[in-house]
Amino acid sequence: MQHKNRFKTIVGLWTVTLLLWSNILSAAPQAELIPFWSHSNEANRARIDHSTWQAILNRYLDAKHPSGINRFNYANLKVNAADKRKFKGYLKSLMKVDPRTYSKAEQKAYWINLYNALTVHLIIKRYPVDSIKDIKSGLFSSGPWDKKLVKIQGQKLTLNNIEHGILRPIWGDNRIHYAVNCASLGCPNLASQAYTAANMEQLLEAGAKAYVNHSRGVQFKNGKLLVSSIYHWYKVDFGGNDRGVIRHLLKYADGGLKSRLRAYRGGIDHHYDWRLNQP
Repeated sequence: MQHKNRFKTIVGLWTVTLLLWSNILSAAPQAELIPFWSHSNEANRARIDHSTWQAILNRYLDAKHPSGINRFNYANLKVNAADKRKFKGYLKSLMKVDPRTYSKAEQKAYWINLYNALTVHLIIKRYPVDSIKDIKSGLFSSGPWDKKLVKIQGQKLTLNNIEHGILRPIWGDNRIHYAVNCASLGCPNLASQAYTAANMEQLLEAGAKAYVNHSRGVQFKNGKLLVSSIYHWYKVDFGGNDRGVIRHLLKYADGGLKSRLRAYRGGIDHHYDWRLNQP
């Protein structure tokens, strides 16, 4: 009897532990500034060259896929040795930059492009994979977001560092969630243009509008509002509650969707598709 009780206790402890780990792994990181990256030089009018990234996007990103989801051809880039060399050269060039010596507007484009290029590079290195979540950064990780991927000005950085330690806390712009791409069908589109200080506002607005008006972003299913899990994970960036999320969605929703959102008073369900955004 004692052995049975001990066994039940052990099983119970393991169950609690697994539930705790599940909650930890599913929780989105908070926006917490890494102070090292808070500086800028607004007098610097120079621009960082993202032409190689644009060339990669032009060649390998299908921005006219009938699904409405931009698809990246990881398979073709993986086997093109010349383009892979250029791509790695672009990443190396970004690692040599000290973004703190540029204006805030130029920095914002730099970090978004770096994040997206690093994500593509991660997939290329491990391709074929079914999902970015198949690439782990540790024993209990849910994906690669805590892998140290680059070293810039002596600082080793992960994708989480870039998104939650730099982009979110410095700019406080919830549209960043439409810009950084996780190589998944459920994610907002990887933009067909490299971000720059000049096109930033246009691309962020276009990305938000496209996502909100696509079913993977927002839809009604059996009368219930079903939205991307992004609005759950980062609810704090979208007003902090369901009504705040709906107010945000109303800014970008078109036609019938806008009308239904205005009249809706129910709860919100969430979904996400982690399959790779390949053709």
